[in-house]
Amino acid sequence: MHMKQILSVLSWGLIAGLMNIDSLVAQPRMVVDTPQQKVGEMLWQNPKTVTFNFQNKGNQSLVIRDVHPSCGCIKVDYPKEVSAGGKGTIKATYDAGMLGTFHRELAVYTNVQDEPYYLTFQGRVVESALDYDGDFPIDLGSVRLSSNYVEFDDVNKGDRPVVELQVVNMEHGTYTPQLMHLPNYLTAEYIPTDIQPGRVGKIRLTLDSEKLFLDGLNQTSLYLARYMGDKIGEQNEIVVSAVLLPAFRDLTPERLETAPHIVLMDGNDLIEEETTMVMDPKKKTTSKTLNVTNIGEETLTVSAVQVFNRAMTVSLGDRNIPPHGTTKLKITLDAKELRRAKNGPRLLLISNDPRHAKTVLNINVE
Repeated sequence: MHMKQILSVLSWGLIAGLMNIDSLVAQPRMVVDTPQQKVGEMLWQNPKTVTFNFQNKGNQSLVIRDVHPSCGCIKVDYPKEVSAGGKGTIKATYDAGMLGTFHRELAVYTNVQDEPYYLTFQGRVVESALDYDGDFPIDLGSVRLSSNYVEFDDVNKGDRPVVELQVVNMEHGTYTPQLMHLPNYLTAEYIPTDIQPGRVGKIRLTLDSEKLFLDGLNQTSLYLARYMGDKIGEQNEIVVSAVLLPAFRDLTPERLETAPHIVLMDGNDLIEEETTMVMDPKKKTTSKTLNVTNIGEETLTVSAVQVFNRAMTVSLGDRNIPPHGTTKLKITLDAKELRRAKNGPRLLLISNDPRHAKTVLNINVE
Protein backbone atom coordinates (compact mmCIF):
# COMPACT_ATOMS: atom_id res chain seq x y z
CA MET A 1 0.00 0.00 0.00
CA HIS A 2 1.40 3.38 -0.97
CA MET A 3 2.10 6.04 1.64
CA LYS A 4 -0.73 8.27 0.32
CA GLN A 5 -3.20 5.40 0.63
CA ILE A 6 -2.05 4.70 4.17
CA LEU A 7 -2.46 8.36 5.13
CA SER A 8 -5.92 8.41 3.53
CA VAL A 9 -7.01 5.34 5.51
CA LEU A 10 -5.63 6.83 8.71
CA SER A 11 -7.42 10.14 8.02
CA TRP A 12 -10.75 8.45 7.46
CA GLY A 13 -10.19 6.37 10.59
CA LEU A 14 -9.44 9.49 12.60
CA ILE A 15 -12.59 11.23 11.28
CA ALA A 16 -14.73 8.18 12.06
CA GLY A 17 -13.23 8.05 15.53
CA LEU A 18 -14.03 11.69 16.15
CA MET A 19 -17.59 11.14 14.92
CA ASN A 20 -17.96 8.25 17.38
CA ILE A 21 -16.58 10.40 20.18
CA ASP A 22 -19.08 13.17 19.34
CA SER A 23 -21.96 10.70 19.43
CA LEU A 24 -20.83 9.49 22.84
CA VAL A 25 -20.45 13.01 24.19
CA ALA A 26 -23.86 14.13 22.89
CA GLN A 27 -26.14 13.24 25.79
CA PRO A 28 -28.28 14.84 28.50
CA ARG A 29 -26.89 15.47 31.99
CA MET A 30 -29.12 16.08 34.99
CA VAL A 31 -27.61 18.26 37.75
CA VAL A 32 -29.78 18.81 40.85
CA ASP A 33 -29.10 21.82 43.08
CA THR A 34 -29.86 20.01 46.37
CA PRO A 35 -30.63 16.29 45.93
CA GLN A 36 -30.84 15.71 49.72
CA GLN A 37 -33.00 18.13 51.70
CA LYS A 38 -33.89 18.60 55.35
CA VAL A 39 -37.34 20.15 55.71
CA GLY A 40 -37.37 20.43 59.52
CA GLU A 41 -40.62 20.19 61.47
CA MET A 42 -43.96 19.79 59.72
CA LEU A 43 -47.36 20.06 61.33
CA TRP A 44 -49.40 16.87 61.39
CA GLN A 45 -51.89 16.53 58.50
CA ASN A 46 -50.64 19.75 56.89
CA PRO A 47 -49.09 18.73 53.54
CA LYS A 48 -45.87 20.36 52.48
CA THR A 49 -44.28 20.59 49.02
CA VAL A 50 -40.54 20.01 48.63
CA THR A 51 -38.98 21.32 45.41
CA PHE A 52 -35.88 19.93 43.69
CA ASN A 53 -34.49 22.36 41.12
CA PHE A 54 -32.26 20.96 38.40
CA GLN A 55 -30.60 21.84 35.10
CA ASN A 56 -29.89 19.78 32.01
CA LYS A 57 -26.19 20.50 31.50
CA GLY A 58 -25.93 18.10 28.59
CA ASN A 59 -26.26 18.85 24.90
CA GLN A 60 -29.37 16.76 24.22
CA SER A 61 -32.91 16.91 25.66
CA LEU A 62 -33.41 15.30 29.06
CA VAL A 63 -36.50 13.06 29.19
CA ILE A 64 -37.96 12.18 32.58
CA ARG A 65 -39.73 8.86 32.00
CA ASP A 66 -41.14 8.48 35.51
CA VAL A 67 -40.71 9.48 39.15
CA HIS A 68 -41.46 6.79 41.76
CA PRO A 69 -42.04 8.04 45.35
CA SER A 70 -41.08 5.71 48.20
CA CYS A 71 -44.64 5.70 49.55
CA GLY A 72 -48.21 6.56 48.60
CA CYS A 73 -48.05 9.52 50.99
CA ILE A 74 -46.22 11.55 48.32
CA LYS A 75 -47.64 13.14 45.19
CA VAL A 76 -45.15 14.17 42.53
CA ASP A 77 -45.17 16.73 39.71
CA TYR A 78 -42.39 16.96 37.13
CA PRO A 79 -41.67 18.07 33.55
CA LYS A 80 -41.61 15.34 30.91
CA GLU A 81 -38.76 16.89 28.91
CA VAL A 82 -36.15 19.61 29.44
CA SER A 83 -34.10 20.91 26.52
CA ALA A 84 -30.30 21.15 26.57
CA GLY A 85 -29.27 23.91 28.98
CA GLY A 86 -32.82 24.22 30.30
CA LYS A 87 -34.00 24.17 33.90
CA GLY A 88 -36.79 22.23 35.60
CA THR A 89 -38.34 21.48 38.98
CA ILE A 90 -39.52 18.21 40.52
CA LYS A 91 -42.12 18.78 43.24
CA ALA A 92 -42.95 16.27 45.98
CA THR A 93 -45.97 16.95 48.21
CA TYR A 94 -45.82 14.98 51.47
CA ASP A 95 -49.16 14.51 53.25
CA ALA A 96 -47.64 14.54 56.80
CA GLY A 97 -50.18 11.90 57.84
CA MET A 98 -47.97 10.18 60.42
CA LEU A 99 -46.30 11.69 63.48
CA GLY A 100 -42.57 11.31 63.99
CA THR A 101 -39.33 11.37 62.01
CA PHE A 102 -39.48 10.49 58.32
CA HIS A 103 -37.06 9.84 55.44
CA ARG A 104 -38.55 9.73 51.94
CA GLU A 105 -37.09 9.06 48.48
CA LEU A 106 -37.94 9.79 44.88
CA ALA A 107 -36.55 7.50 42.17
CA VAL A 108 -36.19 9.56 38.99
CA TYR A 109 -35.99 7.55 35.76
CA THR A 110 -34.50 9.42 32.78
CA ASN A 111 -32.92 8.82 29.39
CA VAL A 112 -29.47 9.42 30.91
CA GLN A 113 -29.09 5.88 32.28
CA ASP A 114 -31.09 2.78 33.18
CA GLU A 115 -30.57 3.22 36.93
CA PRO A 116 -32.73 5.87 38.67
CA TYR A 117 -31.43 9.11 40.14
CA TYR A 118 -32.44 9.34 43.83
CA LEU A 119 -33.73 12.46 45.55
CA THR A 120 -34.36 12.44 49.30
CA PHE A 121 -35.96 14.62 51.94
CA GLN A 122 -36.27 14.15 55.68
CA GLY A 123 -37.84 15.87 58.65
CA ARG A 124 -40.23 15.36 61.54
CA VAL A 125 -44.02 15.56 61.74
CA VAL A 126 -45.26 17.09 65.00
CA GLU A 127 -48.71 17.67 66.45
CA SER A 128 -47.97 21.30 67.31
CA ALA A 129 -45.01 23.61 66.76
CA LEU A 130 -43.50 26.37 68.86
CA ASP A 131 -41.93 28.27 65.96
CA TYR A 132 -44.36 29.19 63.18
CA ASP A 133 -42.12 31.62 61.28
CA GLY A 134 -41.17 29.16 58.54
CA ASP A 135 -44.55 27.69 57.60
CA PHE A 136 -46.61 30.74 58.63
CA PRO A 137 -44.59 33.86 57.69
CA ILE A 138 -47.57 36.24 57.57
CA ASP A 139 -48.02 37.60 61.11
CA LEU A 140 -51.42 39.19 61.75
CA GLY A 141 -50.99 39.35 65.50
CA SER A 142 -53.64 36.99 66.83
CA VAL A 143 -53.27 34.64 63.86
CA ARG A 144 -50.60 33.70 61.33
CA LEU A 145 -51.07 32.73 57.67
CA SER A 146 -49.12 30.47 55.34
CA SER A 147 -49.44 33.15 52.63
CA ASN A 148 -51.28 36.37 51.85
CA TYR A 149 -51.15 35.80 48.10
CA VAL A 150 -53.31 33.23 46.27
CA GLU A 151 -52.96 32.41 42.58
CA PHE A 152 -55.26 30.33 40.38
CA ASP A 153 -53.03 29.71 37.38
CA ASP A 154 -53.94 28.57 33.83
CA VAL A 155 -57.70 28.40 34.37
CA ASN A 156 -59.96 27.33 31.51
CA LYS A 157 -63.64 28.18 31.29
CA GLY A 158 -65.59 25.59 33.28
CA ASP A 159 -62.75 24.75 35.69
CA ARG A 160 -63.33 24.86 39.46
CA PRO A 161 -59.80 24.88 40.93
CA VAL A 162 -59.19 24.87 44.68
CA VAL A 163 -56.42 26.55 46.70
CA GLU A 164 -55.91 26.20 50.44
CA LEU A 165 -54.48 28.68 52.92
CA GLN A 166 -53.30 27.51 56.34
CA VAL A 167 -53.97 29.60 59.42
CA VAL A 168 -52.72 29.08 62.98
CA ASN A 169 -54.46 30.46 66.07
CA MET A 170 -51.92 32.30 68.25
CA GLU A 171 -54.44 33.30 70.95
CA HIS A 172 -55.51 31.52 74.13
CA GLY A 173 -59.15 31.36 73.07
CA THR A 174 -60.97 29.78 70.12
CA TYR A 175 -60.63 31.56 66.76
CA THR A 176 -63.33 31.55 64.05
CA PRO A 177 -61.83 32.58 60.68
CA GLN A 178 -63.93 34.68 58.30
CA LEU A 179 -63.03 36.28 54.96
CA MET A 180 -64.49 39.65 54.04
CA HIS A 181 -65.16 41.04 50.52
CA LEU A 182 -65.48 37.68 48.75
CA PRO A 183 -66.41 38.23 45.05
CA ASN A 184 -69.15 36.09 43.49
CA TYR A 185 -66.63 33.85 41.69
CA LEU A 186 -65.01 32.71 44.97
CA THR A 187 -66.40 30.58 47.78
CA ALA A 188 -64.64 29.86 51.08
CA GLU A 189 -64.78 26.82 53.35
CA TYR A 190 -63.27 26.90 56.86
CA ILE A 191 -61.81 23.65 58.25
CA PRO A 192 -62.53 23.51 61.13
CA THR A 193 -64.99 26.33 61.66
CA ASP A 194 -63.44 26.97 65.10
CA ILE A 195 -59.67 26.68 65.58
CA GLN A 196 -58.44 25.82 69.06
CA PRO A 197 -55.47 27.69 70.62
CA GLY A 198 -52.14 26.74 69.05
CA ARG A 199 -53.85 24.66 66.37
CA VAL A 200 -53.86 24.96 62.59
CA GLY A 201 -56.87 25.27 60.33
CA LYS A 202 -57.47 25.64 56.61
CA ILE A 203 -59.30 28.13 54.45
CA ARG A 204 -60.31 26.36 51.23
CA LEU A 205 -60.99 28.74 48.32
CA THR A 206 -62.86 27.47 45.26
CA LEU A 207 -62.92 29.43 42.01
CA ASP A 208 -65.96 29.29 39.71
CA SER A 209 -64.37 30.11 36.35
CA GLU A 210 -67.76 30.44 34.65
CA LYS A 211 -68.20 33.72 36.55
CA LEU A 212 -64.94 35.21 35.23
CA PHE A 213 -65.74 37.44 32.27
CA LEU A 214 -62.29 38.57 31.06
CA ASP A 215 -59.43 36.59 29.59
CA GLY A 216 -56.18 37.15 31.42
CA LEU A 217 -55.64 38.41 34.93
CA ASN A 218 -58.60 38.79 37.29
CA GLN A 219 -57.41 40.17 40.62
CA THR A 220 -59.14 41.05 43.87
CA SER A 221 -58.40 41.58 47.57
CA LEU A 222 -59.91 39.63 50.44
CA TYR A 223 -59.53 40.50 54.11
CA LEU A 224 -59.23 38.03 56.98
CA ALA A 225 -61.15 39.04 60.09
CA ARG A 226 -58.94 38.49 63.13
CA TYR A 227 -61.70 39.16 65.66
CA MET A 228 -65.35 40.08 65.76
CA GLY A 229 -65.88 43.50 64.19
CA ASP A 230 -62.42 43.63 62.58
CA LYS A 231 -61.95 46.21 59.79
CA ILE A 232 -60.27 45.85 56.40
CA GLY A 233 -56.74 47.15 55.98
CA GLU A 234 -53.38 46.49 54.39
CA GLN A 235 -52.25 44.21 57.24
CA ASN A 236 -55.04 41.63 56.86
CA GLU A 237 -55.26 41.86 53.05
CA ILE A 238 -55.05 38.68 50.95
CA VAL A 239 -54.49 39.23 47.22
CA VAL A 240 -56.16 36.68 44.92
CA SER A 241 -55.24 36.34 41.23
CA ALA A 242 -56.88 34.15 38.61
CA VAL A 243 -55.56 33.84 35.05
CA LEU A 244 -58.28 32.83 32.57
CA LEU A 245 -56.93 31.46 29.29
CA PRO A 246 -58.60 31.82 25.88
CA ALA A 247 -59.92 28.62 24.26
CA PHE A 248 -58.38 27.03 21.15
CA ARG A 249 -60.60 23.94 20.94
CA ASP A 250 -61.39 24.27 17.21
CA LEU A 251 -57.82 24.85 16.06
CA THR A 252 -56.78 22.34 13.36
CA PRO A 253 -53.21 20.98 13.01
CA GLU A 254 -52.86 22.97 9.78
CA ARG A 255 -53.83 26.21 11.50
CA LEU A 256 -51.46 25.43 14.34
CA GLU A 257 -48.54 25.32 11.89
CA THR A 258 -49.22 28.88 10.68
CA ALA A 259 -50.53 30.30 13.98
CA PRO A 260 -49.02 33.41 15.61
CA HIS A 261 -45.99 32.77 17.81
CA ILE A 262 -44.90 35.29 20.43
CA VAL A 263 -41.23 35.79 21.36
CA LEU A 264 -39.75 38.27 23.89
CA MET A 265 -36.27 39.69 23.28
CA ASP A 266 -33.92 41.82 25.38
CA GLY A 267 -31.74 43.25 22.62
CA ASN A 268 -30.41 40.15 20.86
CA ASP A 269 -31.09 37.84 23.83
CA LEU A 270 -34.15 35.59 23.93
CA ILE A 271 -36.20 35.88 27.14
CA GLU A 272 -37.95 32.76 28.38
CA GLU A 273 -39.26 33.38 31.88
CA GLU A 274 -37.42 36.29 33.47
CA THR A 275 -35.44 39.46 32.94
CA THR A 276 -33.39 41.68 35.24
CA MET A 277 -33.87 45.37 36.01
CA VAL A 278 -31.28 47.39 37.91
CA MET A 279 -32.93 50.13 39.98
CA ASP A 280 -31.32 53.57 39.88
CA PRO A 281 -31.14 54.76 43.54
CA LYS A 282 -31.21 58.40 42.38
CA LYS A 283 -34.52 58.05 40.53
CA LYS A 284 -38.07 57.37 41.69
CA THR A 285 -38.74 55.11 38.70
CA THR A 286 -36.63 52.86 36.48
CA SER A 287 -37.64 51.70 32.98
CA LYS A 288 -36.61 49.01 30.53
CA THR A 289 -37.72 48.33 26.94
CA LEU A 290 -38.07 44.86 25.44
CA ASN A 291 -39.02 43.66 21.97
CA VAL A 292 -42.16 41.59 21.31
CA THR A 293 -41.78 39.68 18.04
CA ASN A 294 -44.23 37.51 16.11
CA ILE A 295 -42.34 34.66 14.39
CA GLY A 296 -45.58 33.03 13.20
CA GLU A 297 -47.31 33.31 9.84
CA GLU A 298 -50.51 35.02 11.08
CA THR A 299 -51.11 38.30 12.90
CA LEU A 300 -50.41 38.15 16.62
CA THR A 301 -53.04 39.90 18.74
CA VAL A 302 -52.20 40.73 22.36
CA SER A 303 -55.59 40.97 24.07
CA ALA A 304 -54.31 41.76 27.58
CA VAL A 305 -51.19 43.31 29.11
CA GLN A 306 -51.39 43.12 32.90
CA VAL A 307 -49.21 43.35 36.00
CA PHE A 308 -49.36 41.57 39.34
CA ASN A 309 -48.63 44.50 41.68
CA ARG A 310 -48.86 48.29 41.91
CA ALA A 311 -45.10 48.85 41.61
CA MET A 312 -45.13 48.05 37.91
CA THR A 313 -46.60 49.76 34.85
CA VAL A 314 -46.27 48.65 31.23
CA SER A 315 -47.05 49.97 27.78
CA LEU A 316 -47.14 48.07 24.48
CA GLY A 317 -46.51 49.84 21.18
CA ASP A 318 -48.94 47.79 19.09
CA ARG A 319 -51.51 45.16 20.12
CA ASN A 320 -51.61 43.68 16.58
CA ILE A 321 -48.23 42.48 15.33
CA PRO A 322 -47.97 41.22 11.72
CA PRO A 323 -46.05 38.04 10.80
CA HIS A 324 -42.33 38.51 11.56
CA GLY A 325 -43.10 41.97 12.94
CA THR A 326 -41.87 43.54 16.19
CA THR A 327 -43.18 46.11 18.67
CA LYS A 328 -41.81 47.68 21.85
CA LEU A 329 -42.79 46.74 25.41
CA LYS A 330 -41.82 49.32 28.06
CA ILE A 331 -41.66 48.27 31.72
CA THR A 332 -41.46 50.84 34.52
CA LEU A 333 -40.89 50.13 38.22
CA ASP A 334 -41.73 52.56 41.02
CA ALA A 335 -39.14 52.30 43.81
CA LYS A 336 -41.49 53.34 46.63
CA GLU A 337 -44.30 50.97 45.61
CA LEU A 338 -41.79 48.17 45.07
CA ARG A 339 -40.75 48.31 48.72
CA ARG A 340 -44.41 47.99 49.77
CA ALA A 341 -45.36 45.23 47.32
CA LYS A 342 -46.36 41.85 48.78
CA ASN A 343 -45.17 39.88 45.77
CA GLY A 344 -42.43 40.24 43.18
CA PRO A 345 -43.04 42.21 39.97
CA ARG A 346 -44.45 40.07 37.17
CA LEU A 347 -45.91 40.82 33.76
CA LEU A 348 -48.70 38.90 32.03
CA LEU A 349 -49.43 38.89 28.29
CA ILE A 350 -52.52 37.14 26.89
CA SER A 351 -52.42 36.55 23.13
CA ASN A 352 -53.83 34.40 20.32
CA ASP A 353 -50.65 32.30 20.23
CA PRO A 354 -52.10 28.82 20.91
CA ARG A 355 -48.77 27.53 22.20
CA HIS A 356 -48.25 30.45 24.57
CA ALA A 357 -51.67 31.97 25.20
CA LYS A 358 -50.28 33.12 28.53
CA THR A 359 -46.80 34.63 28.70
CA VAL A 360 -45.55 35.43 32.21
CA LEU A 361 -42.37 37.43 32.69
CA ASN A 362 -40.74 37.60 36.13
CA ILE A 363 -38.69 40.70 36.92
CA ASN A 364 -35.53 40.22 38.98
CA VAL A 365 -34.79 43.53 40.70
CA GLU A 366 -31.24 44.50 41.59
